[in-house]
Amino acid sequence: MSLTLASWNINSVRARAGLVAGWMDRHPDCALLGLQEIKCTESQFPTTFAQSGHRTAVKGQKAYNGVAILGRQDMVVVQDHLAAFVDSTTQDGSPAARYLEVESAGIHMASLYVPNGNSGGEAGLATKLSFLEALAARAKALLDKHVPFALMGDFNICPTPLDHAPGTLAPEDALLLPSVQAAYRRLANLGLTDAYRALHPQEAGYTFWDYQGGARKRGAGLRIDMALLSPRLADRLESAEVDAKQRDTTLGGEKPEKPSDHAPLVVKLR
Repeated sequence: MSLTLASWNINSVRARAGLVAGWMDRHPDCALLGLQEIKCTESQFPTTFAQSGHRTAVKGQKAYNGVAILGRQDMVVVQDHLAAFVDSTTQDGSPAARYLEVESAGIHMASLYVPNGNSGGEAGLATKLSFLEALAARAKALLDKHVPFALMGDFNICPTPLDHAPGTLAPEDALLLPSVQAAYRRLANLGLTDAYRALHPQEAGYTFWDYQGGARKRGAGLRIDMALLSPRLADRLESAEVDAKQRDTTLGGEKPEKPSDHAPLVVKLR
């Protein structure tokens, strides 16, 4: 049974609900779409998706963070946070809206948003590393239960030099720090497959271009949005592509509504 999964840091779903709806219309084969940085609470999440027949699962926060999953078939929320992760930046001590995991069609899919780590000094970096540690613990628990799963979202990490354009980031950037890259490797080395890199070992595959300085036109991008697949899903991997045109200022001759600075990552399974 074929299955298409996608992930997109949408940088405010209320500002770009039309973009998401249009993308889903053009990709009727996409069973699950994970969104990150929805920047709204559950009650503020656009109702247009549910009205058009999509299932929706949302873990939101006011004004920042927030993850969601849109589905074309029934799905059940398994977890809406990582139990081992505590984000000191949340004002009321509630779990940060950075992780949402659902079960649908016999698999688990998580939409996740790893802390950037560049703000807050040492505490900000510690928060990022804590999230990655908690994510690895969750992945190991799923692997131990032989659950087929995909971890998809904005990892805010460039694992190798191929994943960022030369000169785009300073060596001390939290996306490049050795401690962060090592934490990513510990996660991947549990037995997970980076879907895009497995099929495109020599292609950059950028998923993010800054709004400033003509980064998109200059090709000054980053590959920070990823899909890590458990062994059972990796065995079914057919394709993994970045829909980079969604980052362009024009699409099909029409100007899209305030494009996100990220592009969707689309993974197809046999």
